[in-house]
Amino acid sequence: MSRIAVIGAGAWGTALAVLAARLGADVHLWTRRSEFALALDLARENTTYLPGVRLDSRIRMSAEPSHLAEAKQVLLAAPTQHVRSVLTSIGSGIAADATVVICAKGIELASGNLLSAVVSELLPGRSIAVLTGPSFADELARNLPTAVTIACSDTTIGNELVHTLGTQTFRPYYTDDVLGAQIGGAVKNVLAIACGICEGRRFGENARAALITRGLAEIGRMIVAVGGRAETLMGLSGLGDVTLTCTSKRSRNYALGVALGQGNSLASLLQGRHTVAEGVASARAVADMGQRYGLEMPIVSAVDAVLHRGADLDETVRALLTRPFRPETETARSGCDDGLAEE
Repeated sequence: MSRIAVIGAGAWGTALAVLAARLGADVHLWTRRSEFALALDLARENTTYLPGVRLDSRIRMSAEPSHLAEAKQVLLAAPTQHVRSVLTSIGSGIAADATVVICAKGIELASGNLLSAVVSELLPGRSIAVLTGPSFADELARNLPTAVTIACSDTTIGNELVHTLGTQTFRPYYTDDVLGAQIGGAVKNVLAIACGICEGRRFGENARAALITRGLAEIGRMIVAVGGRAETLMGLSGLGDVTLTCTSKRSRNYALGVALGQGNSLASLLQGRHTVAEGVASARAVADMGQRYGLEMPIVSAVDAVLHRGADLDETVRALLTRPFRPETETARSGCDDGLAEE
């Protein structure tokens, strides 16, 4: 096994480091703060983000970027909205022939770009791949069965990553649809907040099923609009990730939505959090992208309005439920939105 670097020592980055060490790789786990790196090294456990998981001796933790140059694969697990600042700070340490595997999900709010474009801008000439799909960090770290998508425009590199990272319990599936794979990962977090609000307001299982189904339609339209393939929606990066994130209370975005639906303010929920609910920033970024492409995305727009534009939650839900009825099959053919309420 070659050396693998992981950028970001949150729950997901730590779990990926555990996976790489399990495969026999020498792993460099980078974190911004040297004192946090020291605490991880002494405890051999990430008690803040991934408690109860032992960190193998193959995993070296530090805030020094110098070890990045030794890695053939660099797994980028920093939160989406911090990727630019992290790579600006340490990106020059990444080897010119390394493959940068984007493991965060979302759209950069400042530029409105997918992370593949951000990484291409900041690390020109590096090979880029995306690791995405339904995957809770603690289950991956505990070696429970997990299937993900690895997207890369270079088939050789993509298949190499599949065989480098894949195990009996960690099953990567390759696609060359880098754009489509990223859209699913970005939008599903917004849908999870919507589904959580539905749960918090006790609207019932029927309403959540409708949100998921119509949310998938919004993802599909955006995938096609950015140049991805429609069939990517039905893969692990689309339907798979939506299924996990929009139905489990262990999802940070879903749990945040539940709390919002129960009447808590966003400010109070975000105050003092150790973890990031990517859907909060993604709601604005996805809504803005939808507007740029001229897409109707009523569920995403509703979540954005509630989170960022001061919209009343109940009024916003009522607006969704009173959208015009349209035939579902006709809508699917035309690409127009038929809203949540339809027959």
